[in-house]
Amino acid sequence: MAVQHETELYKPIKTYFQAQGYEVKSEIMHCDLVAIHPDTGDTLLVEMKKTFNLALLLQGVERLRLNGSVILAVERNRKKAGAHNQRFGDLTELCRMLGLGLMTVTFFKTKPPVLEMLCQPGDPPVRGQRRARQARLLTEFRERSGDYNTGGSSGRKLVTAYREKALRIAWALVEHGSLSPREAAVLTEIPRAAHFMQKDYYGWFQRVARGLYSVKPEGAKAVEQHADILTAWHQKRAAAQTVAEAELIYKGDH
Repeated sequence: MAVQHETELYKPIKTYFQAQGYEVKSEIMHCDLVAIHPDTGDTLLVEMKKTFNLALLLQGVERLRLNGSVILAVERNRKKAGAHNQRFGDLTELCRMLGLGLMTVTFFKTKPPVLEMLCQPGDPPVRGQRRARQARLLTEFRERSGDYNTGGSSGRKLVTAYREKALRIAWALVEHGSLSPREAAVLTEIPRAAHFMQKDYYGWFQRVARGLYSVKPEGAKAVEQHADILTAWHQKRAAAQTVAEAELIYKGDH
């Protein structure tokens, strides 16, 4: 049951903290709810919104200037599960990273609201850095020969490091005719050329004999369409060879 006004969140949240021994008052220095425990002096500030949004997040960060313990409270709408403002796993982690608490209120037609504290103020992030995915990101960055995509693009094929390598193999087959995986590996500087030719992810290669592959029309078309990428790769390889030769000459002179 969706609430119509954020003020509907106040009563169940007030009751929740009163049950824990807090004295609760509303609208003090623009804070939606202030709760102070008479025995410990612990102070909580709560900011409420019908849904989690940027305004609520900024409000919570601003309240941290008044008090170290701030909780954001929103309705958990069961009918909108999956919406970006209902992705409470990600939202909880975001709040942890900012030092904020997060709680939800679920309303029902025939029973009292259910409150859930997803994280307490000051809880540390729990997910941490994903080392394996970070390694994949760095590998992808290093193995791309250039920047052939436009940031923010969606719904279009990206030029990944994998596609670049497949293009280089297709180019070798266009230029030299049928090749073995070993020959393709030498021409393209791709040690795992056999993997690309055998898996044929893009449908560009075909096996014409035992250990011998040729390029399909689709592969030849891809080479033509991405000529700029292949030209950049050739230039980069030529520059690297020039540097290597210069270093050999330098070492020979010394």
